[in-house]
Amino acid sequence: MEEIRLDVQTRELLKKRKVKSLRRENLIPGILYGGKQEPMPITVDRKAYERIRRQHHGEIVFSLNVVDGGKSPELSYAMVREEQHNPVTDQILHVDFIRISLTDTIEARVPVEVKGEPVGVKRDGGSLEHLLWELTVECLPTNIPEKITVDVSMLEIDQSVYVRDLVLPEGVVPQHEPDALVLSVVPPQKEEVVERAEGPAEPEVIKEKKEEKAAEEGGGEAEAKKKKKEE
Repeated sequence: MEEIRLDVQTRELLKKRKVKSLRRENLIPGILYGGKQEPMPITVDRKAYERIRRQHHGEIVFSLNVVDGGKSPELSYAMVREEQHNPVTDQILHVDFIRISLTDTIEARVPVEVKGEPVGVKRDGGSLEHLLWELTVECLPTNIPEKITVDVSMLEIDQSVYVRDLVLPEGVVPQHEPDALVLSVVPPQKEEVVERAEGPAEPEVIKEKKEEKAAEEGGGEAEAKKKKKEE
């Protein structure tokens, strides 16, 4: 993975009102922490940062050029630990960077990309289920793959791809169980024909009660007719 250079500026810890003013100036407030150094509040140019995020997917190793007033710029290698977004506009509100060492292995998340159309889908009408969209790996920061591409064109129905089947660059170790399912081609769903009954059957108890009621009503009517005749 290539290193992406990004200029950042140190800042003072500010109150909420002043942080909002930074955003109006097209700056993203952030913090750089980790390693053996104290956390450092910084600001990042919004246009530069968002352009990098659009052009590079997955984990990015940043070469941060930290400018601190009149001091000589400090170079820090870092990765994004967290981004905070506006829940309505999705605009980036804050970025947390964590310092890393290029000689120590780290864990990173790598997107899993599908290539081709399975035979079981194209020919037999099945469906491709993509279950693992990101693979957690351990490797040196400079060895993080931008993505992991899986060719599924030869997959037939009931065939699957597991973590153990993935071809990874040398030095990249998956942090999942080997039998973890990544992709699978499943058979087409059968349409169930539901027969509609003419009407719901009456429970026996209700039916018996209705018959008893009818008999009582019928008996009462006959008694009334007999009494009238005698009169």
